[in-house]
Amino acid sequence: MSKEKTPFSFTRYASIVKKEIIQIKKDPGSLAIAIVLPVMLLFLLGYAVSSEIDNIEMVVWDQNQTAESRSLIQSFENSRYFLQTGRVQSYDEIEKMLDQGDVSMALIIPRTYSNDLLTEGASVQILIDGSDPTVSKTALSNSKLVVQNKSIQIQSQLTAGILQPVKEDSRVLYNPTMEVMNFNIPALIGLILQEVILLLTAFSLVREKERGTMEQLIVTPIKSSELILGKLTPYIGIGLFSFLLVLITALTWFGVPVQGSMTLLIGLSILFMITTLAMGILVSTLAKNQLQAMHMAFAIILPSVILSGFVFPREPMPLIIQALGGFIPLTYYLEILRGIFLKGIGLEELWSQTLILIGFTVLLCVITTLRFKKNLE
Repeated sequence: MSKEKTPFSFTRYASIVKKEIIQIKKDPGSLAIAIVLPVMLLFLLGYAVSSEIDNIEMVVWDQNQTAESRSLIQSFENSRYFLQTGRVQSYDEIEKMLDQGDVSMALIIPRTYSNDLLTEGASVQILIDGSDPTVSKTALSNSKLVVQNKSIQIQSQLTAGILQPVKEDSRVLYNPTMEVMNFNIPALIGLILQEVILLLTAFSLVREKERGTMEQLIVTPIKSSELILGKLTPYIGIGLFSFLLVLITALTWFGVPVQGSMTLLIGLSILFMITTLAMGILVSTLAKNQLQAMHMAFAIILPSVILSGFVFPREPMPLIIQALGGFIPLTYYLEILRGIFLKGIGLEELWSQTLILIGFTVLLCVITTLRFKKNLE
Protein backbone atom coordinates (compact mmCIF):
# COMPACT_ATOMS: atom_id res chain seq x y z
CA MET A 1 0.00 0.00 0.00
CA SER A 2 1.64 3.23 -1.09
CA LYS A 3 1.63 6.38 0.98
CA GLU A 4 0.08 9.48 -0.46
CA LYS A 5 2.72 12.13 -0.93
CA THR A 6 1.98 15.49 0.66
CA PRO A 7 2.36 18.22 -1.92
CA PHE A 8 4.62 21.16 -1.29
CA SER A 9 2.72 23.98 0.40
CA PHE A 10 3.91 27.50 -0.19
CA THR A 11 1.69 28.64 2.70
CA ARG A 12 3.46 26.36 5.19
CA TYR A 13 6.80 27.36 3.72
CA ALA A 14 5.96 31.05 4.12
CA SER A 15 4.87 30.45 7.71
CA ILE A 16 8.21 28.86 8.58
CA VAL A 17 10.07 31.71 6.92
CA LYS A 18 7.97 34.25 8.83
CA LYS A 19 8.61 32.42 12.11
CA GLU A 20 12.37 32.40 11.54
CA ILE A 21 12.38 36.11 10.71
CA ILE A 22 10.55 36.82 13.97
CA GLN A 23 13.12 34.73 15.88
CA ILE A 24 15.98 36.60 14.26
CA LYS A 25 14.39 39.94 15.15
CA LYS A 26 14.22 38.80 18.76
CA ASP A 27 17.98 38.17 18.72
CA PRO A 28 19.56 41.28 17.13
CA GLY A 29 22.92 40.53 18.74
CA SER A 30 23.45 37.33 16.79
CA LEU A 31 22.20 39.02 13.63
CA ALA A 32 24.72 41.85 14.07
CA ILE A 33 27.53 39.35 14.60
CA ALA A 34 26.50 37.41 11.51
CA ILE A 35 26.63 40.58 9.40
CA VAL A 36 29.57 42.44 10.95
CA LEU A 37 31.96 39.55 11.65
CA PRO A 38 32.50 38.36 8.03
CA VAL A 39 33.11 41.92 6.81
CA MET A 40 35.44 42.65 9.70
CA LEU A 41 37.45 39.48 9.08
CA LEU A 42 37.66 40.28 5.36
CA PHE A 43 39.24 43.66 6.12
CA LEU A 44 41.54 42.21 8.78
CA LEU A 45 42.69 39.35 6.56
CA GLY A 46 43.06 41.62 3.56
CA TYR A 47 45.38 44.02 5.38
CA ALA A 48 47.04 41.82 7.99
CA VAL A 49 47.79 38.59 6.11
CA SER A 50 50.99 39.08 4.18
CA SER A 51 53.79 36.63 3.46
CA GLU A 52 56.11 39.48 2.48
CA ILE A 53 58.13 41.00 5.30
CA ASP A 54 59.37 44.56 4.95
CA ASN A 55 60.27 47.50 7.19
CA ILE A 56 62.20 45.27 9.58
CA GLU A 57 63.13 47.56 12.46
CA MET A 58 66.89 48.00 12.71
CA VAL A 59 69.22 49.85 15.05
CA VAL A 60 72.69 51.07 13.93
CA TRP A 61 75.99 51.41 15.81
CA ASP A 62 78.22 53.42 13.49
CA GLN A 63 81.67 53.56 15.09
CA ASN A 64 83.30 54.84 11.89
CA GLN A 65 81.22 58.00 11.28
CA THR A 66 82.53 58.58 7.77
CA ALA A 67 80.97 59.12 4.35
CA GLU A 68 81.65 55.46 3.55
CA SER A 69 79.81 54.18 6.63
CA ARG A 70 76.88 56.53 6.04
CA SER A 71 76.68 55.28 2.47
CA LEU A 72 76.39 51.69 3.71
CA ILE A 73 73.64 52.67 6.16
CA GLN A 74 71.85 54.46 3.34
CA SER A 75 71.94 51.26 1.30
CA PHE A 76 70.03 49.48 4.06
CA GLU A 77 67.55 52.36 4.34
CA ASN A 78 66.99 52.47 0.58
CA SER A 79 66.02 48.82 0.71
CA ARG A 80 62.32 48.48 1.53
CA TYR A 81 63.16 45.58 3.84
CA PHE A 82 64.80 47.62 6.62
CA LEU A 83 63.74 50.61 8.69
CA GLN A 84 66.29 52.33 10.90
CA THR A 85 64.69 53.27 14.21
CA GLY A 86 67.70 54.63 16.10
CA ARG A 87 71.42 54.80 16.82
CA VAL A 88 73.28 53.25 19.74
CA GLN A 89 76.76 53.49 21.20
CA SER A 90 77.37 50.09 22.80
CA TYR A 91 76.66 46.37 22.68
CA ASP A 92 74.72 46.71 25.95
CA GLU A 93 72.20 49.02 24.27
CA ILE A 94 71.85 46.61 21.36
CA GLU A 95 71.32 43.64 23.68
CA LYS A 96 68.69 45.52 25.67
CA MET A 97 66.75 46.54 22.55
CA LEU A 98 66.85 43.01 21.13
CA ASP A 99 65.81 41.52 24.48
CA GLN A 100 62.82 43.84 24.76
CA GLY A 101 61.83 43.28 21.13
CA ASP A 102 62.21 46.97 20.24
CA VAL A 103 64.13 46.02 17.08
CA SER A 104 64.68 42.83 15.09
CA MET A 105 68.20 43.55 13.84
CA ALA A 106 71.35 45.54 14.63
CA LEU A 107 73.96 46.75 12.13
CA ILE A 108 77.42 47.29 13.65
CA ILE A 109 80.05 49.16 11.64
CA PRO A 110 83.57 48.95 13.12
CA ARG A 111 85.78 51.98 13.77
CA THR A 112 88.25 50.93 11.06
CA TYR A 113 85.61 50.38 8.33
CA SER A 114 86.75 53.11 5.87
CA ASN A 115 90.44 52.25 6.28
CA ASP A 116 89.77 48.53 5.86
CA LEU A 117 88.18 49.23 2.48
CA LEU A 118 91.66 50.25 1.29
CA THR A 119 93.50 47.24 2.72
CA GLU A 120 92.25 43.72 3.38
CA GLY A 121 88.54 44.52 2.98
CA ALA A 122 85.97 45.85 5.44
CA SER A 123 83.67 43.74 7.57
CA VAL A 124 80.42 44.67 9.29
CA GLN A 125 78.52 42.73 11.96
CA ILE A 126 74.79 42.02 11.83
CA LEU A 127 72.91 40.72 14.88
CA ILE A 128 69.42 39.33 14.25
CA ASP A 129 66.65 38.41 16.69
CA GLY A 130 65.90 34.81 15.69
CA SER A 131 62.86 34.34 17.94
CA ASP A 132 60.57 34.81 14.92
CA PRO A 133 61.95 32.55 12.15
CA THR A 134 59.91 34.26 9.43
CA VAL A 135 61.31 37.70 10.19
CA SER A 136 64.84 36.48 10.97
CA LYS A 137 65.17 34.52 7.72
CA THR A 138 64.07 37.56 5.74
CA ALA A 139 66.45 39.83 7.66
CA LEU A 140 69.36 37.42 7.23
CA SER A 141 68.94 36.88 3.49
CA ASN A 142 68.26 40.51 2.63
CA SER A 143 71.04 41.93 4.80
CA LYS A 144 73.48 39.65 2.98
CA LEU A 145 72.04 40.86 -0.32
CA VAL A 146 72.38 44.55 0.62
CA VAL A 147 76.02 44.11 1.67
CA GLN A 148 76.86 42.14 -1.48
CA ASN A 149 75.25 44.78 -3.72
CA LYS A 150 77.10 47.52 -1.86
CA SER A 151 80.37 45.68 -2.35
CA ILE A 152 79.75 45.34 -6.10
CA GLN A 153 78.81 49.03 -6.30
CA ILE A 154 82.02 50.11 -4.57
CA GLN A 155 84.21 48.05 -6.87
CA SER A 156 82.40 49.12 -10.02
CA GLN A 157 82.59 52.85 -9.28
CA LEU A 158 86.29 52.98 -8.50
CA THR A 159 89.45 51.70 -10.15
CA ALA A 160 89.76 47.96 -9.78
CA GLY A 161 92.07 46.95 -6.98
CA ILE A 162 91.89 50.21 -5.00
CA LEU A 163 89.01 49.22 -2.73
CA GLN A 164 88.35 45.80 -1.32
CA PRO A 165 84.89 44.23 -1.01
CA VAL A 166 82.67 44.55 2.05
CA LYS A 167 82.03 41.39 4.06
CA GLU A 168 79.36 40.76 6.66
CA ASP A 169 79.39 38.64 9.80
CA SER A 170 75.78 37.69 10.56
CA ARG A 171 74.69 36.10 13.84
CA VAL A 172 71.18 34.93 14.68
CA LEU A 173 70.45 35.25 18.42
CA TYR A 174 68.00 33.41 20.71
CA ASN A 175 66.96 30.83 18.10
CA PRO A 176 70.14 30.27 16.03
CA THR A 177 68.74 27.36 14.03
CA MET A 178 65.57 29.41 13.34
CA GLU A 179 63.39 26.43 14.29
CA VAL A 180 59.76 27.29 13.59
CA MET A 181 58.62 24.89 16.35
CA ASN A 182 60.45 26.92 19.01
CA PHE A 183 58.49 29.98 17.84
CA ASN A 184 55.07 28.38 17.37
CA ILE A 185 54.76 26.15 20.46
CA PRO A 186 54.91 28.99 23.05
CA ALA A 187 52.31 30.88 21.02
CA LEU A 188 50.07 27.81 20.90
CA ILE A 189 50.14 27.69 24.69
CA GLY A 190 48.73 31.23 24.79
CA LEU A 191 46.11 30.57 22.14
CA ILE A 192 44.93 27.32 23.77
CA LEU A 193 44.63 29.03 27.16
CA GLN A 194 42.56 31.83 25.67
CA GLU A 195 40.21 29.53 23.76
CA VAL A 196 39.60 27.10 26.64
CA ILE A 197 39.07 29.72 29.34
CA LEU A 198 37.10 32.17 27.20
CA LEU A 199 34.67 29.56 25.91
CA LEU A 200 34.14 28.03 29.37
CA THR A 201 33.44 31.31 31.13
CA ALA A 202 31.42 32.80 28.27
CA PHE A 203 28.69 30.25 28.97
CA SER A 204 28.69 30.55 32.78
CA LEU A 205 26.15 33.34 33.44
CA VAL A 206 24.21 32.60 30.25
CA ARG A 207 23.67 29.05 31.49
CA GLU A 208 22.23 30.47 34.71
CA LYS A 209 19.79 32.59 32.69
CA GLU A 210 18.63 29.72 30.48
CA ARG A 211 18.14 27.34 33.42
CA GLY A 212 16.21 29.92 35.39
CA THR A 213 18.62 29.82 38.33
CA MET A 214 19.64 33.45 37.84
CA GLU A 215 16.42 34.55 39.52
CA GLN A 216 17.34 32.48 42.56
CA LEU A 217 20.73 34.21 42.73
CA ILE A 218 19.11 37.64 42.40
CA VAL A 219 16.92 37.21 45.50
CA THR A 220 19.92 36.25 47.63
CA PRO A 221 21.96 38.99 49.37
CA ILE A 222 25.05 38.14 47.31
CA LYS A 223 26.74 41.10 45.57
CA SER A 224 27.51 41.17 41.87
CA SER A 225 31.26 41.38 42.52
CA GLU A 226 31.04 38.36 44.82
CA LEU A 227 29.15 36.36 42.26
CA ILE A 228 31.60 37.22 39.48
CA LEU A 229 34.68 36.46 41.57
CA GLY A 230 33.07 33.27 42.82
CA LYS A 231 32.53 32.16 39.24
CA LEU A 232 36.06 33.14 38.22
CA THR A 233 37.84 31.16 40.94
CA PRO A 234 37.06 27.58 39.79
CA TYR A 235 38.04 28.43 36.23
CA ILE A 236 41.44 29.68 37.40
CA GLY A 237 42.09 26.14 38.66
CA ILE A 238 40.90 24.67 35.34
CA GLY A 239 43.03 27.15 33.40
CA LEU A 240 46.11 26.42 35.51
CA PHE A 241 45.66 22.69 34.93
CA SER A 242 45.35 23.26 31.18
CA PHE A 243 48.43 25.48 31.19
CA LEU A 244 50.57 22.96 33.06
CA LEU A 245 49.34 20.19 30.75
CA VAL A 246 50.33 22.00 27.55
CA LEU A 247 53.56 23.26 29.14
CA ILE A 248 54.67 19.74 30.07
CA THR A 249 53.76 18.55 26.58
CA ALA A 250 55.79 21.38 25.02
CA LEU A 251 58.82 20.54 27.16
CA THR A 252 58.73 16.74 26.84
CA TRP A 253 57.09 15.86 23.53
CA PHE A 254 58.14 18.83 21.41
CA GLY A 255 61.41 19.46 23.23
CA VAL A 256 61.00 23.24 23.37
CA PRO A 257 63.21 24.54 26.22
CA VAL A 258 62.36 27.36 28.61
CA GLN A 259 65.37 29.69 28.73
CA GLY A 260 63.95 31.97 31.44
CA SER A 261 62.36 31.69 34.87
CA MET A 262 59.67 29.03 35.22
CA THR A 263 58.24 30.83 38.27
CA LEU A 264 57.84 34.05 36.28
CA LEU A 265 56.27 32.13 33.40
CA ILE A 266 53.66 30.53 35.66
CA GLY A 267 52.96 33.79 37.50
CA LEU A 268 52.38 35.84 34.36
CA SER A 269 50.34 33.00 32.85
CA ILE A 270 47.99 33.12 35.86
CA LEU A 271 47.66 36.89 35.27
CA PHE A 272 46.70 36.24 31.65
CA MET A 273 44.19 33.59 32.77
CA ILE A 274 42.49 36.12 35.06
CA THR A 275 42.40 38.63 32.19
CA THR A 276 40.79 36.07 29.88
CA LEU A 277 38.35 34.94 32.58
CA ALA A 278 37.20 38.53 33.09
CA MET A 279 36.74 38.83 29.32
CA GLY A 280 34.68 35.63 29.25
CA ILE A 281 32.45 36.76 32.11
CA LEU A 282 31.89 40.09 30.32
CA VAL A 283 30.77 38.16 27.22
CA SER A 284 28.47 36.13 29.44
CA THR A 285 26.81 39.27 30.83
CA LEU A 286 26.26 40.65 27.31
CA ALA A 287 24.90 37.49 25.69
CA LYS A 288 21.25 36.48 25.97
CA ASN A 289 21.78 32.79 25.20
CA GLN A 290 24.56 30.25 24.77
CA LEU A 291 24.55 30.50 20.97
CA GLN A 292 25.08 34.24 21.12
CA ALA A 293 27.81 33.76 23.74
CA MET A 294 29.58 31.33 21.42
CA HIS A 295 29.39 33.81 18.54
CA MET A 296 30.81 36.60 20.70
CA ALA A 297 33.61 34.36 21.95
CA PHE A 298 34.64 33.45 18.41
CA ALA A 299 34.40 37.12 17.44
CA ILE A 300 37.20 37.66 19.98
CA ILE A 301 39.23 34.53 19.21
CA LEU A 302 39.48 34.92 15.43
CA PRO A 303 40.89 38.49 15.40
CA SER A 304 43.25 37.41 18.19
CA VAL A 305 44.73 34.73 15.93
CA ILE A 306 45.20 37.23 13.09
CA LEU A 307 46.33 40.39 14.88
CA SER A 308 48.28 39.19 17.93
CA GLY A 309 51.33 37.94 16.05
CA PHE A 310 50.38 34.30 16.58
CA VAL A 311 50.56 33.38 12.89
CA PHE A 312 51.42 36.53 10.96
CA PRO A 313 54.23 38.93 11.97
CA ARG A 314 52.88 42.29 13.09
CA GLU A 315 55.71 44.32 11.51
CA PRO A 316 54.32 44.28 7.92
CA MET A 317 50.82 45.25 9.06
CA PRO A 318 49.63 48.84 8.57
CA LEU A 319 49.88 50.97 11.70
CA ILE A 320 46.10 51.07 12.18
CA ILE A 321 45.97 47.25 12.12
CA GLN A 322 48.87 47.07 14.57
CA ALA A 323 46.95 49.49 16.81
CA LEU A 324 43.92 47.18 16.76
CA GLY A 325 46.18 44.32 17.84
CA GLY A 326 47.20 46.47 20.80
CA PHE A 327 43.68 46.08 22.24
CA ILE A 328 44.07 42.28 22.37
CA PRO A 329 45.55 40.86 25.62
CA LEU A 330 46.92 37.82 23.75
CA THR A 331 49.33 40.15 21.88
CA TYR A 332 51.19 40.96 25.10
CA TYR A 333 51.01 37.43 26.49
CA LEU A 334 52.65 36.08 23.32
CA GLU A 335 55.49 38.57 23.80
CA ILE A 336 55.84 37.32 27.37
CA LEU A 337 55.82 33.65 26.34
CA ARG A 338 58.34 34.05 23.53
CA GLY A 339 60.51 36.32 25.66
CA ILE A 340 60.76 33.80 28.49
CA PHE A 341 60.90 30.68 26.29
CA LEU A 342 63.36 31.92 23.65
CA LYS A 343 65.27 34.87 25.11
CA GLY A 344 65.30 33.99 28.81
CA ILE A 345 64.45 37.58 29.76
CA GLY A 346 62.94 38.60 33.07
CA LEU A 347 60.43 41.03 34.53
CA GLU A 348 62.77 44.00 33.98
CA GLU A 349 62.26 43.54 30.22
CA LEU A 350 58.62 42.42 30.43
CA TRP A 351 57.31 45.02 32.87
CA SER A 352 55.37 46.97 30.21
CA GLN A 353 53.52 43.86 28.95
CA THR A 354 52.79 42.90 32.57
CA LEU A 355 51.36 46.33 33.44
CA ILE A 356 49.18 46.30 30.31
CA LEU A 357 47.74 42.88 31.26
CA ILE A 358 47.05 44.16 34.79
CA GLY A 359 45.31 47.20 33.28
CA PHE A 360 43.19 44.97 31.03
CA THR A 361 42.23 42.81 34.03
CA VAL A 362 41.17 45.73 36.23
CA LEU A 363 39.24 47.41 33.41
CA LEU A 364 37.41 44.22 32.39
CA CYS A 365 36.52 43.36 35.99
CA VAL A 366 35.10 46.86 36.60
CA ILE A 367 33.07 46.84 33.37
CA THR A 368 31.80 43.32 34.05
CA THR A 369 30.72 44.19 37.60
CA LEU A 370 28.89 47.31 36.41
CA ARG A 371 27.26 45.42 33.56
CA PHE A 372 26.08 42.64 35.82
CA LYS A 373 24.72 45.12 38.35
CA LYS A 374 22.78 46.82 35.54
CA ASN A 375 21.29 43.46 34.53
CA LEU A 376 20.14 42.86 38.11
CA GLU A 377 18.40 46.25 38.17
